[in-house]
Amino acid sequence: MAALVAKRYVKALLDGEDAKSMANLLAVFEALASSFENEKFVDIISSPSIPTAAKEEILLAAVAGVKSDKVNNFLKLLGEKNRFELIPEIANQLSKEMAATNNAYTGSIFSDVDMDSKTVKALSAGLSTKVDANITLEFVKTDFDGIKVEVEDLGIELNFSKERINSSLIDHILKAI
Repeated sequence: MAALVAKRYVKALLDGEDAKSMANLLAVFEALASSFENEKFVDIISSPSIPTAAKEEILLAAVAGVKSDKVNNFLKLLGEKNRFELIPEIANQLSKEMAATNNAYTGSIFSDVDMDSKTVKALSAGLSTKVDANITLEFVKTDFDGIKVEVEDLGIELNFSKERINSSLIDHILKAI
């Protein structure tokens, strides 16, 4: 639900913006979203006993260095609607919009076998040419028995597991008999 609401706010925020302005907005909202990693900050922002004006003042002070009326007015709008808790999701949606604008996406490779950077780069390059986008993959070691490549923003998931290959092979042999 929060993602849907955040998408609407992001759409309004980015209306008429160029790539440079989008990058600036993304930097501002990523900085604000990082504040939400602090438990005390979250307690203050979500507390019903603290007036919205005080919360708004805290956030406006955090972005004062940007000197952007658009950001200030956007934060005031979030205050009016009591939706400060959407800031991390707004930053996430801004990041996705920026990736779509630049046609550059990030993904992950999951496997129980270590991969060197050369292999990861080769997989990134191969997948990039297949989907006609700039894809950067990072390796994540897990207990997955095989290899799984995932680019969430594009909805791509490639899965090669030993168990799946064995079951497919057995099914194929059984059908042949």
